[in-house]
Amino acid sequence: MLSALPQRDEHISEPEAGEELLRTVPGNVVQSIRAFRVVDLQSEAVRLAHHFLYANLSQALTRQQVLAAIAESFHIPKSLAKNFDGLRDCLTDQIHRAGQHPGFLIVLDQLPQTQKFDREARENLLDVFRDAADYWAEKRVPFRVFFSFD
Repeated sequence: MLSALPQRDEHISEPEAGEELLRTVPGNVVQSIRAFRVVDLQSEAVRLAHHFLYANLSQALTRQQVLAAIAESFHIPKSLAKNFDGLRDCLTDQIHRAGQHPGFLIVLDQLPQTQKFDREARENLLDVFRDAADYWAEKRVPFRVFFSFD
C-alpha cells in the first residue's frame, strides 16, 4: 500500500525513545506536512497502531486522476471514489461500518498545482478530508491528514 517513500536523511535528529512525534498535533486535523517526514509519520502510525494511508499524487494532473490515485493507494474501489462525495462516504460511513478503528494517519504527497487541479479543486479535496476528520472526532478516533504540494 505504501509506494516509493523518500530516502531517510540520517543527519536529521530523530525523536527520543518514548517521545511522541505528534505530541503537538491535534488528534483530528488536516495540515501541511511541514517539517514531518513521511517515513517518520509511517513509523509513528505503526507505534500508535493506527492505519497509515499514503498517496503519491505527483503524476496526477486533474481531479479525476487525483481521485483515481487516492482510490488506488487507499485500496478503495474506483467506482466509489469517482467524485468528492463518494470519497467522503468511503472515508467516513463505509469505513465506520467495517468495524472499530484505533486511528488514521494519512499522507497526501505532492498534491498537484495545475490548471486542471487548481486552488479551488485542492481546497475541495482537503475539505473532504476535513469533513472526515470531523466525523471521526465525533467518534473519538484520531484522524490526522498531512499534505504537501508538488
